[in-house]
Amino acid sequence: QVQVVESGGGLVQPGGSLRLSCTASEHTSSFYTMGWFRQAPGKEREFVGAIASSGGLTTYADSVKGRFTVSRDGAENTVHLQMNSLKPEDTAVYYCAAGAKTLVNMRRGLVDYWGQGTQVTVSS
Repeated sequence: QVQVVESGGGLVQPGGSLRLSCTASEHTSSFYTMGWFRQAPGKEREFVGAIASSGGLTTYADSVKGRFTVSRDGAENTVHLQMNSLKPEDTAVYYCAAGAKTLVNMRRGLVDYWGQGTQVTVSS
């Protein structure tokens, strides 16, 4: 069983930046597509961004495109979500996901492993 753990959440002012990290417990995570989702209070969980196992291909939700960047450190089995120009509507619990076979499946939430989530609050 692969364990997925997020870190880096917190409180940030509008227009600020924050970087989330996600680490998987086993080296086999290098074979996985990894991504990020978020869930705001009273809303359904939604896709944010993802990166393919090769580290080359990425895909993003329209709401974060140009502001958020997903990157991968294969040596450490870690994926990062760099969030810039944050808005109050970005406030949510952010979840790391791993194990989708394709980026399309990742966007659909068809993943094998989920992290516990980390809170991101954008407020002045």
